[in-house]
Amino acid sequence: MFGIGKNIIEGALNTTGDLAGSVINAGGNILDRVSSLGGNKIKGKVILMRSNVLDFTEFHSNLLDNFTELLGGGVSFQLISATHTSNDSRGKVGNKAYLERWLTSIPPLFAGESVFQINFQWDENFGFPGAFFIKNGHTSEFFLKSLTLDDVPGYGRVHFDCNSWVYPSGRYKKDRIFFANHVYLPSQTPNPLRKYREEELWNLRGDGTGERKEWDRIYDYDVYNDIADPDVGDHRPILGGTTEYPYPRRGRTGRPRSRRDHNYESRLSPIMSLDIYVPKDENFGHLKMSDFLGYTLKALSISIKPGLQSIFDVTPNEFDNFKEVDNLFERGFPIPFNAFKTLTEDLTPPLFKALVRNDGEKFLKFPTPEVVKDNKIGWSTDEEFAREMLAGPNPLLIRRLEAFPPTSKLDPNVYGNQNSTITEEHIKHGLDGLTVDEAMKQNRLYIVDFHDALMPYLTRMNATSTKTYATRTLLLLKDDGTLKPLVIELSLPHPQGDQLGAISKLYFPAENGVQKSIWQLAKAYVTVNDVGYHQLISHWLHTHAVLEPFVIATHRQLSVLHPIHKLLVPHYKDTMFINASARQVLINANGLIETTHYPSKYSMELSSILYKDWTFPDQALPNNLMKRGLAVEDSSAPHGLRLLINDYPFAVDGLDIWSAIKTWVQDYCCLYYKDDNAVQNDFELQSWWNELREKGHADKKHEPWWPKMQTLSELIESCTTIIWIASALHAAVNFGQYPYGGYILNRPTTSRRFMPEVGTAEYKELESNPEKAFLRTICSELQALVSISIIEILSKHASDEVYLGQRASIDWTSDKIALEAFEKFGKNLFEVENRIMERNKEVNLKNRSGPVNLPYTLLVPSSNEGLTGRGIPNSISI
Repeated sequence: MFGIGKNIIEGALNTTGDLAGSVINAGGNILDRVSSLGGNKIKGKVILMRSNVLDFTEFHSNLLDNFTELLGGGVSFQLISATHTSNDSRGKVGNKAYLERWLTSIPPLFAGESVFQINFQWDENFGFPGAFFIKNGHTSEFFLKSLTLDDVPGYGRVHFDCNSWVYPSGRYKKDRIFFANHVYLPSQTPNPLRKYREEELWNLRGDGTGERKEWDRIYDYDVYNDIADPDVGDHRPILGGTTEYPYPRRGRTGRPRSRRDHNYESRLSPIMSLDIYVPKDENFGHLKMSDFLGYTLKALSISIKPGLQSIFDVTPNEFDNFKEVDNLFERGFPIPFNAFKTLTEDLTPPLFKALVRNDGEKFLKFPTPEVVKDNKIGWSTDEEFAREMLAGPNPLLIRRLEAFPPTSKLDPNVYGNQNSTITEEHIKHGLDGLTVDEAMKQNRLYIVDFHDALMPYLTRMNATSTKTYATRTLLLLKDDGTLKPLVIELSLPHPQGDQLGAISKLYFPAENGVQKSIWQLAKAYVTVNDVGYHQLISHWLHTHAVLEPFVIATHRQLSVLHPIHKLLVPHYKDTMFINASARQVLINANGLIETTHYPSKYSMELSSILYKDWTFPDQALPNNLMKRGLAVEDSSAPHGLRLLINDYPFAVDGLDIWSAIKTWVQDYCCLYYKDDNAVQNDFELQSWWNELREKGHADKKHEPWWPKMQTLSELIESCTTIIWIASALHAAVNFGQYPYGGYILNRPTTSRRFMPEVGTAEYKELESNPEKAFLRTICSELQALVSISIIEILSKHASDEVYLGQRASIDWTSDKIALEAFEKFGKNLFEVENRIMERNKEVNLKNRSGPVNLPYTLLVPSSNEGLTGRGIPNSISI
């Protein structure tokens, strides 16, 4: 190690030798810096993050930075007046001031904050410092957190919340500019700052050409032409830009085109997979825990999964009984020593620790999922099967039954008769003495229906290793508020052609013998449908993918001085980076999702087809509940809605969170928009909303349901919906994945064979060894291990997570009234959290915990680091 350090130091000295010719001029630079400290001064404090000394590449850069300091080429600041102009009508620019004590400040062992003093020469005619230029004369970048000026004459303390990477000045055409924490609508911007405001937005938009570099700060759009790799024969349709495959847009990288098909963007090599471009401020790099999670996914993709695959290719294995699944949490996964060494030799220490756990031997030993901690067999009950439709990781699909028998919306000219074959005779014994008509009038019948979503793709999916069905499940709301399944319908396309309709079979609850095992398999097929739909639609499409255009449009069209920018940006943190990482290792062709979930190579194509049904207004929780027939408007009820299933944990807790968000958004927006005219006359706001539709969700730009953004109420509802998607909705569908799905028997990701038929060997196996037959039907051992690994990673909170009702900086705005409104928001969320905890103690609310005794906490706002099954981060950061 010391030898390496010696070589780096010598290399740095050799490099700096090339700068020796600058020493003569440097003397003048240093004199200029010293002389600038005379006269009146105002003191400032700069907080930034520098690279750590354990990174030898950065160590080399730090040596060069110190040398440039000696030459007078340090980090300079120039204040810009918001009240006084120069000859070109721009704000007056002050003299340069330099960070002090850079040479005596030692970079931390690990990336952390460094505090520097700075002194500005003060001119009494300068006025209010509303912005500043910064010039990084060093050779390496740093993360600038803030600048605070103390006792500015006539103005007092002035704070600049920066939170941005600053690269060496040679990387930029112009010096970087930062604005003070004031808020101005465009028409209210002080005249000296107007051109600076406009130019900064132009810089962020770019010109739509060229390959983006890591130091670029350009936000632009592109279609999903980067998840396939034609160069190696991995073909998938391009998503976005066509009526056949519409899709939200993603961030543009400008990478070179594929050699074999220029319609596609080239793929990065696996080893470079996390170097995909996102604007640098969207990627906190090694300073953030999210990168550790990203690198874990990368390791899983390029090292662990192929390694396990090679082992199973040589010694194929299956789980033979449920105890072997339990052993994953008690003993770890047994792997021969030589294979273990091969799998782990390329892992960095943090990854090794994460995968090997604490004893150094138990490779892939997983924490026990909450769903089996208290009751190991509760997951298999009908009550828990139904409860998870209300309180599990995907509580968004259940809807009230409005037609019996259930009908299909698929085109009968293409798919024939796809209506359900369930009759009243089939279910009358489970209706607690009611007729179907009576049960429907009393709002007692509900359905979870995957039929229309999956049927058009089943023939193709089942041509892969997948063997599954399109399912419908009917449920009755019991007097005690719980649901009980009445019947499950499993459907396949007609073997002689889709146009001949569906072939369907019905399965009913049973408690004994082979019929019990058949019923358990029928429930597993439903859950398989749900897990794939959850991961690809409820989770990826409806939160990650649909939000990215909002992130891009906000940065391109709303200045950092804009109140709506300040409102929304905390809810975008890390989303572009996480999505870019997902396109590299999760949702890409032959990626981790395709190889573990039943839609297989049709996964993203299916999500594109179902994007056709997405509407922005229906993402608002009240609208979503009413659309699914689970709530009706009622002015006397909390939040103006009456739930038809009173004990619906996701909806009850979610409406509390929704209401708190909307109250905060309303309080905030009304500070800056006094009426509808103010909304209509805000050209940045109108450009933002127009671009969001025209470019970000371009394939849906003509939809009539888009809010027109002409009223204050439309602005409040839209911003509330954006924050809801980024925070609470994502939390509800993400952080329960491991607590419920880490136990693969409870939420298998795929099925590999159909329901056994009487007289077959599979049926005899089901009779004699039902556990083995169940395990042969769901995920393979390899798929299970990879799936569990994925959702464990996705279900964890980062150490630096910022939760709903919090901000990374207490000085995020200078508006005291806005800060008071935000404090009120935090208090409201604290009260919501207390109410949720009290509900979980009520024994009459059986859906809160169920037979597995797993309280519903996914919408509890706060959390600690790690795998907690609770907590609402501000943003989609994993």
